[in-house]
Amino acid sequence: MFRPLRLSTLVRLRWLALAAQTLAVLYVAFGLGFPVPLFQCLTLIAISAVFNIGLVLRFGIGHRPTNVLAAAQLAFDSLQLAGLLWLTGGLENPFAILLLAPVSVSASILPIRETILVSVLAAALTSALALSHMPLPWHGERPIMFEPLYIGGIWIALLSGYAFVAVYAGRVAHEARQLADALAATELALSRQQRLSELDGLAAAAAHELGTPLSTIALAAKEMLGEVDEGPLREDVRLIIEQSARCRNILSKLRSLDDTEEDLFRAVPLSELLAELTQPFTHYEKPLNIIKQGTAEEEPVVVRNVGLLYGLGNLIENAAQFARSEVTIEACWQPTRIKITITDDGPGFAPDLLNRLGEPYLSAKGRRRSGGLGLGVFIAKTLLERTGAKISFSNAHLEGHARVALDWIRTDLEAGRKHSVL
Repeated sequence: MFRPLRLSTLVRLRWLALAAQTLAVLYVAFGLGFPVPLFQCLTLIAISAVFNIGLVLRFGIGHRPTNVLAAAQLAFDSLQLAGLLWLTGGLENPFAILLLAPVSVSASILPIRETILVSVLAAALTSALALSHMPLPWHGERPIMFEPLYIGGIWIALLSGYAFVAVYAGRVAHEARQLADALAATELALSRQQRLSELDGLAAAAAHELGTPLSTIALAAKEMLGEVDEGPLREDVRLIIEQSARCRNILSKLRSLDDTEEDLFRAVPLSELLAELTQPFTHYEKPLNIIKQGTAEEEPVVVRNVGLLYGLGNLIENAAQFARSEVTIEACWQPTRIKITITDDGPGFAPDLLNRLGEPYLSAKGRRRSGGLGLGVFIAKTLLERTGAKISFSNAHLEGHARVALDWIRTDLEAGRKHSVL
């Protein structure tokens, strides 16, 4: 279970609240000279202080509480504050607005179920304070009276505040958590792709180191072959020679993988890069047509970096997955721009999601499943934007045909520039 909050955060906030409560009570009692049930108020503050100390002793300052424990702490804070308000005028006390604080904290860090429970408790306490409370501390010779209509207005305002904070702050916090999770997934995917690329270099290095002892084995076996008579031993020597030759063939392939930066991020013509990216998706058995718009002499030579490969590959795979019969990839280059358009003849993007494509964890109830429109598209969009791309999503026809258009400044993508994707 994900626990986003440390116990120390709630404990420190509670100490701050207790210090403010103590200061306010003492100021009203001794600074203003108003009649305050001082003993009862300080007792409630002391109970909250003991509760704070008990939490630290029981769990430790670095503990991350469960959602239930965090909600229980916020419920306790609401009860303690409501007790102080009951002793000091109920909703007539201007500090009644602080009942919003536990609801706001819950909406920011806890799931919707716990937030609803904290909000319902706050609403119940607010209603009880509207009906019953001790008199508001005031000048004894000039008692203050509030109309019931005014108290009812405060009650409605607080209930509205609970609902607004729970919904609005909860939604904002939820989207922030989703974005953080999606960015973490993006970095993880990029890291995995980087490690896969680095395996090329490791394989080449291993091939280089194994080449010398394998050649020695093959040479020794050939010398033995000339000295051994026909029989089982000679057949074994022939087998050693054959298998060593097979090993040399394998190592020759591994040696073609260079472990230098120039190979990992080597420069290739744009059309060759696209052809390379389409190869893993031929199993969909749908043609992946690459159309070039521009002269061969002016074709850009682009830098193969991990973000570009992963992002374009993800979009091409998405198109191949949802296409009915074919995917068209148009590559257009001009003196200052490079444009790539990926179009499939599938059902297209749901119209209600077009303006939100690229956000993490989209829920698609339209013509495409959420699996093709959520985190994968977000990761691809994020990585490609880091290479300088501008991305737009649309449908080529009324009946669908999803289209993804990418546009770069040519110098951002051409060989000679280092791209940072981390």
